[in-house]
Amino acid sequence: MKRCTTNARRYTTAVLSSVVLAASGSVFAQNVDDVLEASDQRLELARQSQERVNNVVEGTRSAEDQYRAINKEIDGLRVYNRLMVAQTNGQEAVLDDISLSLEQVDMINRQIFPLMERMIDGLEQSIELDVPFMIDERRERVVTLKDIMERSDVSVAEKFRKVMEAFQIENDYGNSTEWYRQTLTLDDGTTRDYNILRIGRVGLYFQSDDTRITGRWDTESKGWVIDDSARNEIRKGLRMAKQLIAPELIIVPVDAPSEAS
Repeated sequence: MKRCTTNARRYTTAVLSSVVLAASGSVFAQNVDDVLEASDQRLELARQSQERVNNVVEGTRSAEDQYRAINKEIDGLRVYNRLMVAQTNGQEAVLDDISLSLEQVDMINRQIFPLMERMIDGLEQSIELDVPFMIDERRERVVTLKDIMERSDVSVAEKFRKVMEAFQIENDYGNSTEWYRQTLTLDDGTTRDYNILRIGRVGLYFQSDDTRITGRWDTESKGWVIDDSARNEIRKGLRMAKQLIAPELIIVPVDAPSEAS
């Protein structure tokens, strides 16, 4: 009986030990899980913290890059502004020069129109007092100049150029020789076409095709007169003007210069 009791006690103790061990194992396992979970939480917190740090770092770098970019842009704008100020100052100086030039142009225009009109009047008077060579063409040139002066579509510069061109043409007449055909009415009342020889401004001569009639412009009487004293010389002069023979010396009558009336 006693042995049974002892065995019963041993069995009870063993069962209790198993229960204790089982309970202890369950507690240990739970503690391990808690430890692992806490470790995972710490790792997650660390990851989140590192992510926040990285975001801060990236934000700082981005702000620094933006700051540098803005400073670089500001430096560029400063250079651009300096250039624009210099260019604006230069343009203002040019505008001042243009304004001054326009004022001078207006003043010149007011002065040059009367000058050109006087020049044209002087040219017209000179043609009428000169020997009457190519008279129609020269008078027409004066009429054209007067017409140009009244046209608004012709610039002042072009008008002045035309006036100076007419004066140059008249001036060249004094240093050239030419021939042309013209209808003349002589002092005997006859009218026919003649060959005209102009020698500068000093002599104007005519001759018929058959060379039987020769004459000259007489400045004293202001008319064409028959003069056979230089028939051969006039004929030679016409041949030279037509470039049929080489230039050579000719002797022709020339009126003595007189004071203009």
